Amino acid sequence: MVNKNMRYDLIFFIIIFLDLISLYGKSLVIEAKRTTIASKQMVRIGVILDLDSPIGKMARSYMSMALSDFYARNATYRTKLTLSVKNSSKDAVAAASAALELMNNEEVQAIIGPQNSNQAKFVINLGEKAQIPIISFSATSPSLSQTQRPFFIRTGLNDSSQVETIKSIVETYGWREVVLIYEDTEYGNGLIPYVTDAFQQIDTRVPYRSVMSPSWSPYQILKELTTLMKMETRVFLVHMTASLGSKVFVHAKEAGMMSKGYAWITTAGLSTLLHPEMEEAKVTGSMEGVLGVRPHVPPSKDLEDFKLRWKRRKLLNIGKTIQSTSEINMFGLWAYDTIWALAKAVELVGPEVNFSSDVLKHKTNSKNTDEMFGVTVSKAGPRLLQALLRTSFQGLSGKFQLINGHLQPAAYEIINVVRKKETVISNAAPIWPGNTSTPPKGWVIPVTGKKLKIGVPVASDDFNEFVNIDWSRHDDDPQRFSGFSIDVFLEVLKRMPFAVLYEFIPYMNSSTKKANGTYDELLYQIELKQFDAVVGDTTIIGNRTSYVDFTLPYSATGVQMVVKVKDNERKNIWIFLKPLSWDLWLTSAGAFIFTGIVVWILEHRINTEFGDGSRKQQLATTLWFSFSTLVFAHKEKVQSNWTRFVLIIWIFVVLILTQSYTASLASLLTVDKLQPAIVDVNALRQTGDYVGYHKDSFVKDLLISQFKFEKKKLKAYSSSEEFHQALSNGSKNGGVDAIFDESPYIKVFLAKYCSKYIVVGPTYRTDGFGFAFPRGSPLVAHISRAILNVTQNYGIMEPMQHKYFPYETKCQDPSSTFSLDNPSLNVYSFGGLFIITGVISISSCLIFMVHFLYNHWPALSSVHPEAPVLSMIAKHFDRKDSSVLAIELTNQATHVNSVSVTEARGDDASPYDRNNLLSHAVSFDQGISDNVALDEEDDEILLRSMDSGWFIYGCA
Repeated sequence: MVNKNMRYDLIFFIIIFLDLISLYGKSLVIEAKRTTIASKQMVRIGVILDLDSPIGKMARSYMSMALSDFYARNATYRTKLTLSVKNSSKDAVAAASAALELMNNEEVQAIIGPQNSNQAKFVINLGEKAQIPIISFSATSPSLSQTQRPFFIRTGLNDSSQVETIKSIVETYGWREVVLIYEDTEYGNGLIPYVTDAFQQIDTRVPYRSVMSPSWSPYQILKELTTLMKMETRVFLVHMTASLGSKVFVHAKEAGMMSKGYAWITTAGLSTLLHPEMEEAKVTGSMEGVLGVRPHVPPSKDLEDFKLRWKRRKLLNIGKTIQSTSEINMFGLWAYDTIWALAKAVELVGPEVNFSSDVLKHKTNSKNTDEMFGVTVSKAGPRLLQALLRTSFQGLSGKFQLINGHLQPAAYEIINVVRKKETVISNAAPIWPGNTSTPPKGWVIPVTGKKLKIGVPVASDDFNEFVNIDWSRHDDDPQRFSGFSIDVFLEVLKRMPFAVLYEFIPYMNSSTKKANGTYDELLYQIELKQFDAVVGDTTIIGNRTSYVDFTLPYSATGVQMVVKVKDNERKNIWIFLKPLSWDLWLTSAGAFIFTGIVVWILEHRINTEFGDGSRKQQLATTLWFSFSTLVFAHKEKVQSNWTRFVLIIWIFVVLILTQSYTASLASLLTVDKLQPAIVDVNALRQTGDYVGYHKDSFVKDLLISQFKFEKKKLKAYSSSEEFHQALSNGSKNGGVDAIFDESPYIKVFLAKYCSKYIVVGPTYRTDGFGFAFPRGSPLVAHISRAILNVTQNYGIMEPMQHKYFPYETKCQDPSSTFSLDNPSLNVYSFGGLFIITGVISISSCLIFMVHFLYNHWPALSSVHPEAPVLSMIAKHFDRKDSSVLAIELTNQATHVNSVSVTEARGDDASPYDRNNLLSHAVSFDQGISDNVALDEEDDEILLRSMDSGWFIYGCA
């Protein structure tokens, strides 16, 4: 029994001993922790938030978790942040007052906040005075810049970084107009310049800016939304805080502006806060189909762990289940990362400075200017600022790194509110307001009974094919509008994707029923808001696009010049000279003479047909031979091969020349050509004659600015009859010598007078007739597409053309213009042939002369060395070739002596006759010798042979 008790006592003693050891160990651990905490340097950090707002409440919780998470992971740090939170109550003055209290009374080393850009603007100035960093994760306005405020650090994204994403949405859907809706605060106004500049790059207009105050009542908001409803634009970009934005969408839903055809885009400030502000089903349901842009949060293990702990925290604190993980808010994540960044920066500075107040700060007396507005200057603030700018780590929101005092840009994602939830859009098509997947066109005609006021030009009676107005017999109101332009426009409206209400309004003087001004003045009425559009024969030209936008052209046009027709050329007795120009006539005559000379040079020494007779006879023969080749009637035979070669080419040239002349003359005599009295603009301008133009058209400015006509030489006319009368009279009789007008009106004019006038020169192209609308009007795109469908439909256009322009089949094509080139053939047309025959002729002469000098130079140089060389060459060149002369004399002597001897030997001849014939033979022999008269030294051998021959024949 005793042993048993002893055993129990021993066990009890052991338990007591172990408990004592355990209690001692715990006390050691607690003491170690107390020692560690006591050894850390505590650094005061001020926090200014709107604690009554969702962001303020959420950010405070995120910061608290951030402190716990950071020092749990970094227990060995020698510094530790302690947060002192102040409520700004959504007031800039309260925020500034809180900042002063934190700086002076609590001696904070940095301030996180304030929450919005307007409050931050005041606090940043105080931070500069105190030389401490002002760190904001939610003041996103681009107007706050670190370059201007060096102690300002933005640990959230600058609003301007989302502009490219917004621009890509608008550009993707082709919206040409976007209405901006933003709040009238520093936050709201800061982004607008960046958005408008981005839209200008894609040619998207901002026709209206709706600026709403955060203090507006529901009535004021609804009234402004009603104004937006009456506008044509259906695309709205909302840049507001969640408090005001949620009200706007609730009232937009009530006004019917969240229905089919509308498009709503929210910026990151509202898109990031959709869920915290949409706890009520009324707010959530009002944003169905809204698109929003917000920064993309890259997934990470730390982020997933944080989401789980955040859920547990909410369950413990709120007591209700969280339906979605979307409450992990971007602003909250930036607040979380801000604490981590600041804690790291403080630790980096800690070994260098002591954050205790007696070392860190110094108070100054009232005489020291370092004390501004009761703010003492920090010694460690600049070092802390530089350490913070160098801090970089992977945070919950992504890569934390500051560039120029701002968080580095990140990618943005597009969300879509569908069934009260937000969905990130990837490849799927978004759902738009009205629960449709069809993208809104972005612009519609308001369903308010409003009609488009369409201005219509008032044309003269002679030019009413495009616009014609039938007036009521009982009053001065127009009864019916018709014409080619009107009919095209009506066909276009049938193909519009929506109904367009309109009314035609003549642009006229009510008393005279005439045009109230020029076409330029009519179009400018759109800029003055007098008309919503202009439909008629309005030409698309560059200077008009500065105040209107044109549709695609529905009819081609161009400016042309019309002049009188000259008398028929067939009445001219000198028409046979017309086929060839004067330079060609002279060149051809020169070629004939030159070719004749070449033939004479090559033939006169060896061919008696070119060498016999006097100089005049030789010249006549040569010219006769040359010109007879024109009709191929030459009878002279040529001896030289070089002459034959020359004539082959020359006859080919003559053949082409004569055939061309014959064809051109036949055309002049058989084809009825209308020739203009004036051939081009230059001739008209040089003569200083008067010219006419269509009244009220842009042609007047064209004649002055581009054609350089003097203004005093221009006369305006408004009908075909006036055109005809002016051209008939001419400048000398008070009229004009030319009319300039657009081709459609020229066609109308020539339809009546096609045999009296003709179009001259080129057509100066314009972009055609188009319909005009206000600049940036989305109707232009719809109308232009419909115009293409109409103009490319021949079943519509052909009947319309025949209805209004039947004259095109009755008259010579008035669009064909007279060629400004001279109709006569000129030298250039035959230049190649003349060059070829000239080169061959000259080459043949040169070869002949070289051969001549080579054969006769020894004799020329030895006979008369004292005589001039040129005279000897000319004298010798003028004589016949020796061989030809010998043959000629031999033939003549043989013929004469044979006759003489035969007659002398005749049996029936008397002695007197025979003596007479012999005497005659001797005389003939002597005459030939005298005629030859060759130089004895030159042809001595030839003369001996000739004398011997005569002696033999004479004695036979």
